[in-house]
Amino acid sequence: MITTLRLFPLDRLGIGASTAWYLSDLGELRGKQALYTQQSPQRLKALRESAIIESAISSNRIEGVTIDPKRVREILVAPRPLLRDRDEEEVRGYRDALALIHKQAPDLPVTNETICRLHALTRGQIWDAGQYKSKDGDIIERYPDGSERVRFRTVSAAETPVAMDTLIRDWHLCLEERWVPPPIALAAFNLDFLCIHPFRDGNGRVSRLLWLLQGYQLGYEVGRYVSLERLVEENKDRYYETLEQSSRSWHEGAHDPWPYINYVLSIMKEAYRDFVDRVGVLKAPRGEKRQMVIDGIEQLLARPGHAFKISELEQICPGVSRDMVRHVLREQQEQGVVSCSGRGAGAKWSQGPGGNEGNQ
Repeated sequence: MITTLRLFPLDRLGIGASTAWYLSDLGELRGKQALYTQQSPQRLKALRESAIIESAISSNRIEGVTIDPKRVREILVAPRPLLRDRDEEEVRGYRDALALIHKQAPDLPVTNETICRLHALTRGQIWDAGQYKSKDGDIIERYPDGSERVRFRTVSAAETPVAMDTLIRDWHLCLEERWVPPPIALAAFNLDFLCIHPFRDGNGRVSRLLWLLQGYQLGYEVGRYVSLERLVEENKDRYYETLEQSSRSWHEGAHDPWPYINYVLSIMKEAYRDFVDRVGVLKAPRGEKRQMVIDGIEQLLARPGHAFKISELEQICPGVSRDMVRHVLREQQEQGVVSCSGRGAGAKWSQGPGGNEGNQ
């Protein structure tokens, strides 16, 4: 098997203009990520909680697993919910897998063990939870009139362990040797995983969990605050369309991965835009804004040089007006935390005579 990742060092794939455009936008958005995560802890906590709920519901609903809307909070928020059926068990299990990733992403290497662990969480007490498939199974598309067709022939059960070993090895080599920009590697891995189809059931859900996990490990943490799964569900038709386009001739290594890769990149870009919009329209109470500015001052003073302009402080305090920034600076100046040299936009702020004491 030749993975999609392996096609890059073989010079079988070239990055097109549209993909380069996505990479540029994602790089810029990732660069601003830290600015927006300096917001009020309470507001970011609300976004995190909402993302977990939306992700658990959407990722399962894509696969036809649904729960009663009235039961959402009981299933997904209660510490030890009483689950009524398999669907509730799988939705709760997905929520637990998300919690694991959000908490331990740096310590969860992309390995067969991790992948099977995520599958086991999402499948609950089913007999083959956490186990690669033991029988061959193609992806079948069924129509309302009862007819069906084989949409894709997956890797056989006998070949699946070797295929997964190859995919995982190529993932780590790709990152180490920089065969391709990391976001493309993430999307290519996702495509190959879905084509291998290592589990009897639950492959789509595990693929989206791996997307989140690998995004974390590459520094794209937007999935913490915005549900990637919700965005996939909202663009489900394009998801299936691009997956089918990119899986044609996959077994022969003659496929075109770009429709699906660009789809994945577009979802990540949309997630960042959603995050920025949500943070931007939220209004923090005056006390929270004041603390945000104080935290920003401490952050800037900790940098080499210990001097900064007001424009730098504004950058790490998005959503806070210049008047508020100036007010807090004057307040901190009166307390001796900072001192100012110069006037106007070019004025420089540095640690004041009482700064060390104030920061203890």
